[in-house]
Order: sequence, then structure tokens, then C-alpha cells
Amino acid sequence: MKTTTESSSKYNSLEKMSVKELLTNINKEDKTVPFEIEKAIPKIEKLANVIVKQMKQGGRLFYIGAGTSGRLGIVDASECPPTYGVPQGMVIGLIAGGDRAIRKAVEFAEDDKEQAWKDLLEHKINSNDVVIGIAASGSTPYVVGGLEQCNKNNIVTGCIVCNKGSNVAKVAKHKIEVVVGPEFVTGSTRMKSGTAQKLVLNMISTSVMIKLGRVKGNKMVDMQLSNNKLVDRGTKMIADEINVSYKKANELLLKYGSVRKAVDSTKK
Repeated sequence: MKTTTESSSKYNSLEKMSVKELLTNINKEDKTVPFEIEKAIPKIEKLANVIVKQMKQGGRLFYIGAGTSGRLGIVDASECPPTYGVPQGMVIGLIAGGDRAIRKAVEFAEDDKEQAWKDLLEHKINSNDVVIGIAASGSTPYVVGGLEQCNKNNIVTGCIVCNKGSNVAKVAKHKIEVVVGPEFVTGSTRMKSGTAQKLVLNMISTSVMIKLGRVKGNKMVDMQLSNNKLVDRGTKMIADEINVSYKKANELLLKYGSVRKAVDSTKK
């Protein structure tokens, strides 16, 4: 059965298009993605609420995937500590083939149905945790096998897929299906499907971190001060919040190490 993600592109003779035509048509297809995600918001909401509940009980969030999907999970996980000041290991991305697969495709790694569970066991996965399988096709054995084992061990499972009725969605307890239609280049799921997955991941991790108290107002008050730009941003946030000079705000930030702690220090 031909899946939506493998269906033939609506466009043909791509090599005969001008660069402007290529860009315009890619953009035209990309514009459809948020509308498909909108339909899935109720499912995303349910999963996000479960993640918040589990994390408040000490649980962690895991992403498992292969290829582009796996890399997107790793990107989202790796951005949580610097953005929200959460500990390393609170959100973890795992990719079929291991870390070397982040940069270079590892042949047939995604076809190993047992490996995801082995990878999760290395992190001492437990029933407080949540595991989200990311797979555009929804058929990746690495993801299917990992979610099946999680279900057997009473671990909350979810998924982000881009086909209806896929094997991954059948296994996951919380399924998010964002069917974005045929890709501009037939089967190239790093395009619309990848965009959809990235947007959904943004929605999940951002809403979860906000509900865990990692944002105040609309500011990243727990962000790590890992470069001069972020130190400058943090300084301005403090200056605005407590109405002091830039110099004084900077002194407070460098003394206390975070926007939240610096602001709280003035309220004692």
C-alpha cells in the first residue's frame, strides 16, 4: 500500500523549473503544514499534559527516531537545557545508529527492532518517563520496537507521524498524525514532513517547559548564560523587570548566574 509520504509529488519536470519557480512551489507546499498541525492540536494537548504530569513526578522525556526524524528529536532535546535551564538528561533524544548517525546515515540502523529498547535501557528508562516515537513514514522498526517495549513496561508512549493508520501510531498510546501530503520531491520527508515534526516538537517542549515554570511572563528566566548575546539579553531582562540601570542589572546577573535568581535576590 502506497503511503501519503511516498505518494508522487503534485509537481513534475522539476529540473525544467527556474530557481524562482522551484522556490515558489516549495514555499506553496510549506504553507500547508501549519493548517494540518492545527487539526492535531487536541492530540498534542493531551500528550503535553501527560508529559507535564510525569515530569512533575520526576519523569523524563525521550524522543526516539531514525534519520531526519531522529535528528529533529536530538535538536529539540539539546536545546532545552540552554533555553530553559533544565538539567542535562531531562529531555533526551535517541537516534537509530547512535551519535554517529547524527552526521552521517548509518545503513540499516533503523531496521533493528530491538535496538531502541536497548538504547533506552542505557538511560535506566522507568515508568515515570515518557517516550515519543518520531517517524514520518510511521513504519520505522526501530521506533515501533521501542514503543512496544515501553508499553509492556508501563511507560507512557506517544508518536509524531505523517501517515494515517501507521504501525507506529497503532502502537503509541498518544498518537499525533500530521498528514501533510506528498512531498515536493517525491518521498523526501525531510521537507514538509520534517517541518511538521519540528513544529510539533517546538509546541510540545515549549508548552511543557512553560507549565513546569521555566518561563516568567514571556521571558526565558532560567536560560544558560553561554555567550555574550545571552548575557546581554539577560541583563536587559533584569533591568526591565526591576527598573535598574544596565550596569547594575549586569552586576546582579553575573553575581547570581541567572535572570530568575538575580530578580529574586532583590525581593528578599
